[in-house]
Amino acid sequence: MKILLTGVAGFIGFHTCLRLLAEDHEIIGIDNINDYYEISLKEARLNQLLGHKNFSFEKIDIADDKALKQVFTQTTPQKVIHLAAQAGVRYSLKNPEAYAQSNLVGFTHILEGCRHNNIEHLIYASSSSVYGANTKIPFSVTDPVDKPVSLYGASKRANELMAYSYSHLFALPTTGLRFFTVYGPWGRPDMSYFTFTRNIIEGRPIDVYNNGHHRRDFTYIDDIVTGVISALNLNTSANIKYRLYNLGNNKPVELLHFISVLEELIGKKAEKRMLPMQEGDMESTCADIESSIEDFGFRPVTSVEAGLGKFVDWYKEYYQ
Repeated sequence: MKILLTGVAGFIGFHTCLRLLAEDHEIIGIDNINDYYEISLKEARLNQLLGHKNFSFEKIDIADDKALKQVFTQTTPQKVIHLAAQAGVRYSLKNPEAYAQSNLVGFTHILEGCRHNNIEHLIYASSSSVYGANTKIPFSVTDPVDKPVSLYGASKRANELMAYSYSHLFALPTTGLRFFTVYGPWGRPDMSYFTFTRNIIEGRPIDVYNNGHHRRDFTYIDDIVTGVISALNLNTSANIKYRLYNLGNNKPVELLHFISVLEELIGKKAEKRMLPMQEGDMESTCADIESSIEDFGFRPVTSVEAGLGKFVDWYKEYYQ
């Protein structure tokens, strides 16, 4: 298959691309390599992909309509995996314009590119953040999601609604994947597990919000990638053109336990600054994955202990 993959220098995009290349697919990767977090990490991921016989790369921003149209028409992909986005809940309080440009304007350009280029299937990243103020656990794709508590969550819900309209109007097969707290090697430095690891190793205090009582459905990157590729291969000739799924571990972990696992792996105790809940944060997340299991066999297999072990090993090697 020839696949256009956006956000290819990002955490999930990089790992997804590696797996698809190993399966001998042809990948056209695009990314704007922005400075939301350290560019050197994005470049290091990208350098592992460049030179592969089935990989080509274009440095463009999905908000640039003209450049994106050119990629679609010149490369003629069969399917699209759209993972590019402005990520982060807390950053959306500081720079909302970045979310409007990437997650709304950029997503419109992706939908238009798929519509006008006979794309067989669009897979796109949504987020557990769409569940917002919901209190029923576990979160199900059939739950109402009209109370996002962050602009990031609101933008991801908007993506789902926009995809629905294109599936309805133009029979474009779309599948949205609500990711639940993805972690692992080559991860994002703005994520808590990454900053915890860095600060514990360097002997600096860590900020523990909600006094550590958050519960998160931490999901290891390899399990997420397996889910993405399985969803990509769903039957799009069926009458169902619009789909939504949760990709989570279905085993929420309390933040204090998560930190204790890191402490044991690093061999050092953390100095914890216990802080109240932050604006935009959710108390707990847990994915109902019954439909993901039933429709494409999604079954995460990596425990938090095993996954964090692989992350800490990578971190120590990468940062020497």
